[in-house]
Amino acid sequence: GFLPLQGHVVRNWKVRWFVLLQDKLLYYKIEGGKKEPYPKGRIILDGCTITCPCLEYENRPLLIKLTTKTNTDYFLECCSREERDSWALDITGAIHAGHPGQVQELHKMQNSFRLLESISLHHIVEKMCDNSTGIKLTYNLEQGSRYKETFTGSALVDWLISKAFAVSRFDAVTLSSMLMEENFIKPVGARSTEATRCSDLSKQFLDDSTALYMFAESGNKNISSKEELQFNVAELSGTIVKQGFLVKQGHKRKNWKVRKFVLRADPAFLHYYDPTKEENKPVGGFSLRGCLISALEDNGVPAGVKGNVQGNLFKIITKNDIHYYIQASSKAERTQWIEAIKPLT
Repeated sequence: GFLPLQGHVVRNWKVRWFVLLQDKLLYYKIEGGKKEPYPKGRIILDGCTITCPCLEYENRPLLIKLTTKTNTDYFLECCSREERDSWALDITGAIHAGHPGQVQELHKMQNSFRLLESISLHHIVEKMCDNSTGIKLTYNLEQGSRYKETFTGSALVDWLISKAFAVSRFDAVTLSSMLMEENFIKPVGARSTEATRCSDLSKQFLDDSTALYMFAESGNKNISSKEELQFNVAELSGTIVKQGFLVKQGHKRKNWKVRKFVLRADPAFLHYYDPTKEENKPVGGFSLRGCLISALEDNGVPAGVKGNVQGNLFKIITKNDIHYYIQASSKAERTQWIEAIKPLT
């Protein structure tokens, strides 16, 4: 599947097509909408160590770090926790094929930290930012330093329970950890920052009155203003139904680029992101109401499609008659996306 990979020489991010074999991880370049025949590079798994979760990049919370036995570091980014944990489990299985106990430990971690599909993190953040009923932002002191517009870990846990987003402190800590991992909130000060280095996901957020947190995008601003949240509330507040990497044809240059697509319901929108950029903001998107979606045949290049594409194409026509040509990695994935989008049109 597609994963963004950080370069070794120029430390930028490029999306590559990864293939996991028994003893190595191959990655390929996508050119003109088609995978090149020979791999761009390979990661030898013998003697490799894996770090998951990897928290070395604040703006990229869903990383896997692979360190080869020659001490070369590879950073791979996934588009969701589920995808990250699945890749990590499979890669660990290849690394430790003779040590099934280590694979079982990762499997336990994967299954012990799940967010209910009915909960929208954007909706929770919107409620947290409400001036009258949201979480109270205060000045806090830690080791002589003063922090503006922050809240404590225990205050967030209390608030989530009081608003019925969680029924127990354990569930609230799990939900708070998700908010932090998805970069909605961030630790402030030594106490909470130190906890994020813990390898156990369940211990990275502290239910503690001395651990400080703040909204990740607020900086020194007050994120509770309605104007700043207007775009998120209008389009990005829906429940995430499906997300993943797909290849999209551009409207002007007709070139093909890998984009991270996020499908949301209530309201129904399909947004796409540039996974090579640091900021987690959509580069495009549209309402699905009144859209038409259909699979395109793989025999020949359909009208409107440029380039020698791989296949597995589908087309979305918006109610404003804008045509989007999108390429999945397989027929099964194309069917899954079409079946997920259709009920929202």
